Amino acid sequence: MPQDEPPGGARDDVEAVTRAVLTASRLLVAVSARSLAAVEDRVTLPQFRMLMVLSTRGATKLVTLADLLHVAPSTAMRMVDRLIAAGLADRQTNPANRRETLLRLTGEGRRTVEDVTARRRAEIAAIVERLAPPQRAALVGALTAFNEAGGEPPAAEPQPYPLGWAVDGGP
Repeated sequence: MPQDEPPGGARDDVEAVTRAVLTASRLLVAVSARSLAAVEDRVTLPQFRMLMVLSTRGATKLVTLADLLHVAPSTAMRMVDRLIAAGLADRQTNPANRRETLLRLTGEGRRTVEDVTARRRAEIAAIVERLAPPQRAALVGALTAFNEAGGEPPAAEPQPYPLGWAVDGGP
């Protein structure tokens, strides 16, 4: 056995899991793309990712948003401009620091996220229902461990706006 090969065929396990995750990611991307079909004339997949970040994090500075999406601030600004033009996001002065601008969802942006998420959730639920209960339990355990290893926080009910912020109004 080569020196860098883990004992017990662990390298083969890593490859098998990697292939399975890549296949699952293709499935999830396809589900995501289908869930966007109703709004594809207004929102691209990268723009929807931005809407999701704003939905889960609430009002956010542009630089923070760019970092979270792993894009340049100029790219994030172009995306924000398109979302604002579509009525899905807006800019507001930060009430805690009047020199900062925060980006956030509008009511229409929130509804878009909720609608697309509901479609995605329904399609994923239909797939999960095809699994036997023990497979479901194993999948929850495996995906939880995978998400923790990747540093992804668990999905939770979003609380997008700081106290005192209305969806379509200011503070």
